[in-house]
Amino acid sequence: MKPGTAIQQIEKRSMSKPDEKRTFNKGKVELVTLGDVTLGRATFEPGWKWSTCVKPIAKTASCEAPHLQYHVSGRIHVVMDDGTEQEFGPGDVSLIPSGHDSWVVGDEPVVLIDITGLTEYAKGT
Repeated sequence: MKPGTAIQQIEKRSMSKPDEKRTFNKGKVELVTLGDVTLGRATFEPGWKWSTCVKPIAKTASCEAPHLQYHVSGRIHVVMDDGTEQEFGPGDVSLIPSGHDSWVVGDEPVVLIDITGLTEYAKGT
């Protein structure tokens, strides 16, 4: 081992016992941190829309969190501030820059795993 190299140890965590859980209108996020990476699971119920359910907490014009996500179930529609639109469903991987609105499509809850954007999500100011 090189001098000054930190010893890394194997870690195991469970999303069934998250470090932090935030609930909001028609949704929740559950966060687990390993090392310096926070992984989040988001669940959005039918009728959830960022601009009506999270915007009152975030107090920003649109979602400013950039997201790298794996979509487990349900469908979500995203509209960027510039008007670009995309819909994501089970098995999709998405990269969504800051500056967007999104909402659940249909009657199935959306469940997704977010690698970059939930650390401060729906935390308020």
